[in-house]
Amino acid sequence: MATKVMMEALSPTMEEGRLVKWLKQVGDPVKSGETIAEVETDKAIMELVARGEGILRARLVDEDTTSPIGAVIGVIGTANEDITALVGGAAIIAPPSAAVAVVAPAITTPLETAPGAAHDAPVAERRSSPLARRLAAERGIALREIQGSGPNGRVIRRDIEAAAAAPATQSSATAALPSSLPAAKSAPVVPTAVTSTAMRIDGEFKDVALTQIRKTIARRLGESIGPIPTFYLTSEIDMTRVVQLREQMVAAGDQFKVSVNDIVIKAVAIALTRHPECNAHWLGDAIRYFAAAHIGMAVATDDGLIVPVIRDAHTKGLGQIGKESRELAKKARERKLAPAEYSGGTFSVSNLGMFGIDQFTAIINPPEAAILAVGATETKPVWADGAFVPRQRMRVTLSCDHRVIDGAIGAKFLQTIRQLLEAPMMMLF
Repeated sequence: MATKVMMEALSPTMEEGRLVKWLKQVGDPVKSGETIAEVETDKAIMELVARGEGILRARLVDEDTTSPIGAVIGVIGTANEDITALVGGAAIIAPPSAAVAVVAPAITTPLETAPGAAHDAPVAERRSSPLARRLAAERGIALREIQGSGPNGRVIRRDIEAAAAAPATQSSATAALPSSLPAAKSAPVVPTAVTSTAMRIDGEFKDVALTQIRKTIARRLGESIGPIPTFYLTSEIDMTRVVQLREQMVAAGDQFKVSVNDIVIKAVAIALTRHPECNAHWLGDAIRYFAAAHIGMAVATDDGLIVPVIRDAHTKGLGQIGKESRELAKKARERKLAPAEYSGGTFSVSNLGMFGIDQFTAIINPPEAAILAVGATETKPVWADGAFVPRQRMRVTLSCDHRVIDGAIGAKFLQTIRQLLEAPMMMLF
C-alpha cells in the first residue's frame, strides 16, 4: 500500500520546513527508516526518513521549496500501484529523464581524471550529509575527491575529518608549488582571504531568502520587544576573584578549563534557585515558576542566533558546565543540535564580551521572563583605601518582563549574582 511522504515536525517549534535536498530519485528503492531527504527546520538541517517501504513513486515538491507541517511532499509505493488519489492534483516532479540517467555517469569521469579543474566544478555529484558539506567548505576540501563511507557511499563527517588529517598528496595543486617554484618559499604568506565568510554583493544590493532559522528569530524577537513591557537593570561587578579563579583552573589542566561565561552561568543558576520569581515563564493567563535552572546560552552561528540549554545548571560543577557549553556551542555552529538541546530553557545568558562590547541590552526570549546581557571584563582603576588600584570589572544588564518581575525583585536577583561573582568561593556551598 502506498505511503505518503509528509513534511514532519522535526523540532518542537517548527511550523514549516524547507526541503534542502532529495536523497532519493523517483524509482529508487526505499526502506522504512531510510533517510530520503534533508529538511531545514527553524533550528537545524534534519534528516527526513521514510515511513513506508517500496520505491519512491513521486516527488511532489522541488528542492529549496518550503512546505507547512503535514503537507504531502512525496509518495512511496510499489512499481505499478495507482497513486493518483494520493497525489491529487499536485504536479509530480519528474524523475531524471532516461537521457540524463545515461549521461550521468559520464559526468563524474572527467572530474576524477582532471584534478586541476575539480575545484571549479559543482559539488552536487557526491552524496553527502549537511554536516559533511559544512566541514568540507570550512576546510577547503572538494567533496568529489572524498570516498564516502556512509550509506550508498554518502560522504559523512568522519570522511571529511580523515581527509583533513591526511597528508597532502602530489596531486594537490598547492602541494606542487614548493618544488616547482622554490622562490615562493621566501614570498610573504598571503592571508587566506578565500576562506572569509564575508558576504559578497555584486551590484547595488543582494536579496537573500529567509532561512527557517532567520524566520523564527524575526518572529520570536518581534513578539518580545513589542508586547513585552521590558525594563533594564545594569550593574558593574568586580570580577577580580573570578579571573584569579579561572587562571588557577586553567593552570590545573585542560580538564579544569572553564570560561568566564561558564562561571557566570553557574552564578546565574544558583541565583535563580534563590530567586525563583525570576526563573519563570509568562503563559498569558498564568506564570510558571521553575525549581530547576535550565540556562540557555546564546550562540551566534552563520545562520543566526540559537540558544542551546544547559539543563539543571544549578546542580552541576563548573567543569561539567564548561564541558557542556563547549559541546553545545560546537553542535549549534554545525547545526547538529537535537530539539531537546535547544528547548526548555527557563532563563538565558547572552555574552558579547569576547567582541569587546562593554555593555548592551539583550532581548528576552519568550516565554522566559528575563535575560542577562554580559559585557567584557576590563581592567579599571578603582578607589580603595585611599588609592586607586587596578580591578577587573564587568558590566551586566538584566532585561526583565515587568508582567512577571518587579523592579525590586530583579534588583535583588542581580545583587545575588554580583555577590556570587565577587566571592566565587560562595558557589561551592
